Amino acid sequence: MSITSNLNEVKNTIPENVTLVAVSKTKPIEAILEAYNAGQRIFGENKIQEMVEKHDQMPKDIEWHMIGHLQRNKVKYMAHFVSLIHGVDSFKTLKEINKQAKKHNRIINCLLQIKIAQEETKFGMSLNEASSILSSEEFKNLENVCITGFMGMASFTSNKAVVETEFKTLKNNSEILNKNNSKNFKPTTLSMGMSGDYQLAIEQGSTMVRVGSSIFGERNYI
Repeated sequence: MSITSNLNEVKNTIPENVTLVAVSKTKPIEAILEAYNAGQRIFGENKIQEMVEKHDQMPKDIEWHMIGHLQRNKVKYMAHFVSLIHGVDSFKTLKEINKQAKKHNRIINCLLQIKIAQEETKFGMSLNEASSILSSEEFKNLENVCITGFMGMASFTSNKAVVETEFKTLKNNSEILNKNNSKNFKPTTLSMGMSGDYQLAIEQGSTMVRVGSSIFGERNYI
């Protein structure tokens, strides 16, 4: 099937209130353009340099989401255009995003990444860490970032029960954290679910899914 057909098939399985991020990492411009021409406007990348190159070549009405683990020293390269940063897993990273956003007179939307999987390879902060950040005066004084919700990555396993439990944990944690109140905290997004488990994630309350291989085919490892 073509990318256009795949994209339409995925969209038909997603409710209107759920945002689809087409994960275009490692994919060539031609493939992304096919999805763009089929109506997709939100794309996710996990390497800043690759995302910058694609941003420079692609139409400017695209929303680029940074979905990979973020290195603080590279934030400056995308601060002028990135629409949403998914994986903020420390306050130091958030402060660097604020610093770089200020240089471009922008407010950059971010999601706090909560660790829900048991795997050591998964990044993220604990519920207590996230709560401490959101309730701190130092966070409330950051004027160039806005936390618009939370994200989490489930374990890489075929055990559906494990994944479902982890999604429920993230949903419950988000409801606890949503009780915080500040002008730079506007939680509307719960980002969880990828190609293999996004429908389960939606059942558990996800409002944003990251789908790559089901749209573009298997990943190109580069």
